[in-house]
Amino acid sequence: MCGRFTLRATREELAALFQLPMEAIPPWAPRYNIAPTQPVLGVRVLQGHPRREMTFLHWGLVPSWADDPGIGSRLINARAETVAERPAFRAAFRRRRCLIPADGFYEWRRVDGQKQPYLVQLQGGRPFALAGLWERWERGGTVLESCTVITVPANARVAPLHDRMPAILAQADYELWLHPQEPDRERLLALLQPYPASEMEAFPVSRRVNHPGNDDPDLVQPLSPPHPIP
Repeated sequence: MCGRFTLRATREELAALFQLPMEAIPPWAPRYNIAPTQPVLGVRVLQGHPRREMTFLHWGLVPSWADDPGIGSRLINARAETVAERPAFRAAFRRRRCLIPADGFYEWRRVDGQKQPYLVQLQGGRPFALAGLWERWERGGTVLESCTVITVPANARVAPLHDRMPAILAQADYELWLHPQEPDRERLLALLQPYPASEMEAFPVSRRVNHPGNDDPDLVQPLSPPHPIP
């Protein structure tokens, strides 16, 4: 699954990665422990608008038909294997796909009887895009735009920590994923694959990550000595 992630990239790096002008990047301070129900950045293309936009979305997808927006806390992830059919996600999969900027995510394993967090990132910590979906919910004048992160089976780097990982998209696939009128479901599903393990690294970090209220640069520093992954 994907329950915490980081976004330490500069606005300049985000503009370059997503091919956006600087003025299109909202004010953003580095985040080291992004948790569900918090605002996250999302990149999308709205129907009838040819250009990408970056905006804030609530992490935890709330379908337009939901009576209670609290359902979003249970819909932070969508499995790639069922995303096209599950009622909560299928409409968004057809028309409201997005990219969620990140540069690392956390997974845990038991070490000495305690939950030990590991930071998983691309080699060198460069930013990337998670495959996501977004929705718009409105009731009584209240509007909520929310998102979910799609997950796939873990690659060999992540598998010792968890059997799932977020779907990371190649930059060459951003345009296809964002296209709001792409009709080929199988073509889209084919993009949702485990990212190559050889291009990723994972290392243990402070257990302070376990508390969502902690959000500072020390969280992403490797432990010394490290706990090796078997």
